Formats: sequence, C-alpha cells, structure tokens
Amino acid sequence: MSELFDAVDALVASRSPLPPPAERRRLRQAHALTLDEVAAALKVRRATVGAWESGKTEPRPPEREAYARLLEQLATLYPAPEGTGAEQEDTAVPQPAAAPAAQAPAAASPSTPVVSPPTASTGGAPDAAATAGAPRAERASHGSRRPGASKAAEADTSASGGAYAHGPLLVLDADADRNVTGYGVGGLILDVPAKSLPALIEWTLTEAQLGAERLHGSGKDADPLLVLTEAACERFGLPGTLSEDERLAGRLPEGHKVIKQLQRADWQLTKRGLGPWARIYRPAQGSRRRCVQLCIPSWHALDGRAWGHAAWLEPAELARVLGVYAQRVMTPVGSPAVTGLQLMTALNPPTRASEPDADGRRHREHRPGSLGTEAMDPAPCEAPDGHPVLAHLPRFHVRGPEEKLVEEAYDWARDLTDVECMKRYLVGLDVNLAFAAGANGAVVGLATPPEHVDGPAFDPSLPGSWLVDLSHVDLNRVKVGKQWRDLDGDLLPSPFTPTGRHPTGPAWYATATVAYAVELGYDVAPVEAWVRRESGRFLDGWYKRLRDAYVATMRDLGVGEKLSPAEFLEAMDGYKNRDPELGIVVDAVKMTVKGGIGKLREKARGGGWRPGQPWPALARPTWRPDIRAAVISRARINMHRKMLHLAAATGQYPVAVLSDCAVYAADGPSPLDVLPYGADGKTVPGSFRLGVSPGMVKHEGTQSVLWGLEVLEQLAGDSHVANLARYIKTGEVTAKDTGE
Repeated sequence: MSELFDAVDALVASRSPLPPPAERRRLRQAHALTLDEVAAALKVRRATVGAWESGKTEPRPPEREAYARLLEQLATLYPAPEGTGAEQEDTAVPQPAAAPAAQAPAAASPSTPVVSPPTASTGGAPDAAATAGAPRAERASHGSRRPGASKAAEADTSASGGAYAHGPLLVLDADADRNVTGYGVGGLILDVPAKSLPALIEWTLTEAQLGAERLHGSGKDADPLLVLTEAACERFGLPGTLSEDERLAGRLPEGHKVIKQLQRADWQLTKRGLGPWARIYRPAQGSRRRCVQLCIPSWHALDGRAWGHAAWLEPAELARVLGVYAQRVMTPVGSPAVTGLQLMTALNPPTRASEPDADGRRHREHRPGSLGTEAMDPAPCEAPDGHPVLAHLPRFHVRGPEEKLVEEAYDWARDLTDVECMKRYLVGLDVNLAFAAGANGAVVGLATPPEHVDGPAFDPSLPGSWLVDLSHVDLNRVKVGKQWRDLDGDLLPSPFTPTGRHPTGPAWYATATVAYAVELGYDVAPVEAWVRRESGRFLDGWYKRLRDAYVATMRDLGVGEKLSPAEFLEAMDGYKNRDPELGIVVDAVKMTVKGGIGKLREKARGGGWRPGQPWPALARPTWRPDIRAAVISRARINMHRKMLHLAAATGQYPVAVLSDCAVYAADGPSPLDVLPYGADGKTVPGSFRLGVSPGMVKHEGTQSVLWGLEVLEQLAGDSHVANLARYIKTGEVTAKDTGE
C-alpha cells in the first residue's frame, strides 16, 4: 500500500504549481544562488534553469518536483512583496514577447513587465530604471529565436520593439555541450545558433536585433556589443586567455586561424586588431553600418580599477551591469575613459546633413557647436612635452610655468596647528563627480585654432590660456561674495597652482583661474594670451548624461537627491552592499568622467616614439588639452571657493587636499561636525553641502588626529608634508608609500 501512496504523491508532485518565471528568478537571487548552483543541485544544464526562469520552457518530471520544492522553501524565506503580481500560478505556456509600444500600457500586467520602446535618450534599450531598481532586473524574455524563425522576425521588427528590440548587448556563454546562450538586458535569454566567429557576426547583424539608437539626431546608432566568456571564446576558436606575448601586444597574431576565417568571409578588423576590445566590420553600404564590437573579459577587457569584480560575474549578472551602463551612459566601446571620450562625440556630432542642393542631394557639413572633423595643433604653452609644436626646443629643455600651462588637480598638505592637534578626529569630505561639475557650463574653444594676442585685456568670457602674474593676490585679504574678509592665508592652498604653493611670477593659466583672481578682488594684467574666438558649452550634454546616470543609479541604491544631511549620511552607509552590481555601475560612471577628461590630452604610449614626433591620439579632433585644462581649472577653483567660504564663516581650514577630497580636523567623526547646518537644513552659502548631486560632497572617511600625526611623522620628508587625504578613507599606509 505504501508503494501506491508514494506513486500517488509522485503523480501529484509532477503537477506541482510553479510561480511565474520572474518570481523564480527573484527567489533564486534573494538566496544568492547562482544558475550553476541550482543546475548542479537538479542535475540539469545551466541554460535549462535559465530557460525556466525566462519562461521559455517549463520543467518536467522528475526535475519539476525538486524545482517546485526548492522554490516553495525559498518563498517561505523570501515572501513576495504585496502587489508584485508574484502569486503562485502554473505557467506551462511561455511568456509572450513585449507588446508593441502603442499597446504596451493596456497589455502590461504586474507579472509581465513590458519593455519600453527605444528612444534616443535611452540608447534604444529598455529603460534602465525599470531594470535596475530591484536587486536584480526582471522582465519577460523574448525567448530564443531559432534559425528557421529568424527571417519572419527580421521582416517585421516593429512588433517586438524596433530594430534593436533585444537591447544593446549580449553576454555569450557556452556549456559543456558547446551550446551558446546569449544573456541580455532585463533577463533576456537567446539561443545563439552560430558555430563560428564569422557566422556569429553575421547572425548578430541580421537576426539578433541588437544595437542602440543614436544619442543625437546627427549621430550614429551604437553598434551591437557581444561579450564573450572564456567558454564562449573557446567555442568560437579563440583562446580563453591570452599568452604573455599576446597580452603585451594587446591582440592575437595576424596569422591566427580565427582571423583568417574572418578574412575569408570578407570581415575586417580595425588597426587595434583582435584584442580585448575589437571591432569587426564590413565597409558601410550607404548609411547602413555593418559593425559588431567584441568585449572579452578573460583577456582583461574589464579593468578592475574601473569595473571592479565585473569580469568574474556570471553571464546574466554581467549583462545586467553592462546593460544598465549602456542604457544610462552609452554602449561601452572600450575602457570607461575611451567610452567617456566617445560619448562627447555621440552627444555632439561634428557633422550634420546639409540642406538639399540643386539636385536634391544632401551632403555632410560642419555642425555648429561641435569640435569639427579636423584635428588642430594646440598653443605651444598647452602642448605636453614632446609634442611636434615643441620640436624646435633644445633637447632636455625643461619648461617652467612661464612656458607651460599647468592646470592640474590639487595635491597639497600642511602640518596641523596646535589647535588642530587638540581635536580628536580628521574628517574627509569628497566632492561627487568633481570633474563633471567642472565641465558643467564650461565655455571652451570649438573648431577654430587658437589665436595669439600680445598685451590683451582679460576677458573672462573668452576661453584660452593667459600669461599673467598672480603673485600679488593676497589670500589673507580677499573678497568673499561682495565683502572683503581677513583670513589666515597660510592655512589655505593657493588656488593658482596644483601644489597649493603661491606663484612667484608670471605663469600660464586657463581662463577660469584668472577669472577667480578677479573674483577675489584683484586686478590682472596679462602679458600675452592664446584665445579661441569660436566657443561654446560643448560639454553640457555630456555632463547632463553622466550626471543623470550617476544620480539614477545612486537612487536605485537607496541614496536619493532630496534627503536631509543626516538622512544622506545614513543612506550612504554601506550603500554598495545593497546591490554590488549597481555599485560597479557607479564606479564605472565615475571613471567615465575622470577618464574621458584625461583622454582629451592623451600622451604618447608604446615603444618607438621619440619626442617631436606625432602619436596617434593627435589625429583626433577630440585631442584637446585646452578643454582638459579648462575643466580641471574649474574643478580646482570650485574646490578652493568652497574651502574659502567655509573658512570665512567658521574659521575652519583644510589640513590636506587631494584632487576632490579635503580633510578637516574636527571634534567629532561626522561631516556634520565640520559643516554647520542650521535647523532649516541650510549651511554656509557657497561652501560644501552634503548630497548626491555632482559638486556636493559625501563622507570620504574619518581617522583620529593621533593617526594623522603618526602618518605625518612616518612619511616626513625634507621638502614635503604627507598628504593625509590620500589615506583618510582606509587609514592604510602601504610599504610603497613609505619607500620600503
């Protein structure tokens, strides 16, 4: 009889109800289980579990009984929030694809999120806010498209969200049976039928519906991005990791079999070859681009300094990280620095279509407000050492400040005063996206070369470089707002040099630096200048795009814009731990800002280059050291202005400043022990304000004054004071810092 009961129990269990696909995924991720772990426990393939979670297929006995038991236990531990539509129901029929945009509101249901139609502002992919607010993004999968069904889908893409219905990218992974699965944004899973790299590129361009809409009407759509795991590399004949020689060369050798396969199929590679980031293309036909980009994390495409542990994420999680970045910033085209530079052009293209000529044809013409299509030489004072415009200088000539524009971020420190030594803590304040804030509203030169002027009258609205003596500016008596104030200038860094040392004679400065001397109440008399008459706010769109990406991602991590100072500090405590994947996106956005500005003055790299010879970066219209100098000048001046206003109002002075971080001595460990906030939630106008927006500050770290004194003694030098801002976050001083 017991055998009969067991058979009846098994029969009932074989029809166990299962939650909707999105809820299955939520439950797994709530318990921090990976697809591999679930697959191993149920003795099925990883792709099988992924298909269950996407609604593409349903489990069958005997796996269904075990899977239902797993989900039931997880649901007990992690009940679904009310109103999520995650009630238990059987879903034997796969979820349908997203409805057309016009029908989406009526067709949407809580258990079947609908993908928003592509727009220029989102890059043609689902709205990132819909995919990033929860610990894992959820949406109904479009399902896999077999080769036999792809032609119909290609013939009419409007019903599935347009030409880029599957988003900007796929992360490809292969299983032990050499089956390839593509993981996209929002939980999308596709079967990939291609058996070779040339076939994969062809499939991507003809069937995969990948890419992103242009960010500007005169720009170009983003090329689809394929991210290959180590297993996928091996499936398509590529090495899982590069050899030492290949790593140093940054690419596979020209004779590699896969490169020959591409050549036989008439696919071409750019000059950087088949490396960690590679572009594979055929010449464009009319306005139709035929290009696919590869990203290979196991070849070190995702640098840990920018992308953290992204390279070690599972494919679905990596697709989420890169997908959120692609939707909010742009589809990655290389490192965040490279992407940051490309974003400038994507948002402000150099050309546009002309009006029809006599024959009704349109041509490309210069687009006003852009940097144009031609590279230009900088002014001699703006050129870095070794630039061709300096080839006439004697060998080993060292240019001083009267020959060379030096606009860099702060690296300044001083000894603590006796009063500061009696305090208990050192508190670090860090400016959010300081370089982005410096770019906001910056008026820079555009597409015309600089013009040299002798004895010019200073014009704060004219971008350029000015040779002027600012040694007469006295920080002991300055204008703060409209009032003259007496301060202890020895406790403040000079705003005119990155070292914080007071200038001793004429030097080259960007417009913003000279304008700040005027703001402090002093006259200026430039000796000469290189100015740019054609100017504009080239970086405003770039700033807004990155600002919105940063603020939106921080909001998803629980740090909103309209928090009180105390609420903000509480929300920032451990914010990345709430969703480590979105924490990666935040860091990548920061590096996009910093790296993009740095790329404006990319220096020569690699062997074989000699001073006086050009290097590849000089051929770009976006190689603009003057724009970089303008942004960094504004960021440094913004920092000094905040410190000045705080000193004038409270008598507090920084003890160290490193780029966008300032350290203050305080009686308590919190930034609120440094910044005076009133009952109305307001602080000193023009000074530091706690908040998430670019230009506002967050808590960088706190250490004891005793720790600071020990570090100063440990790192004491004959001509410098150790910069405590460099160590305030963790308190750690490495052997490299001590010279051991």
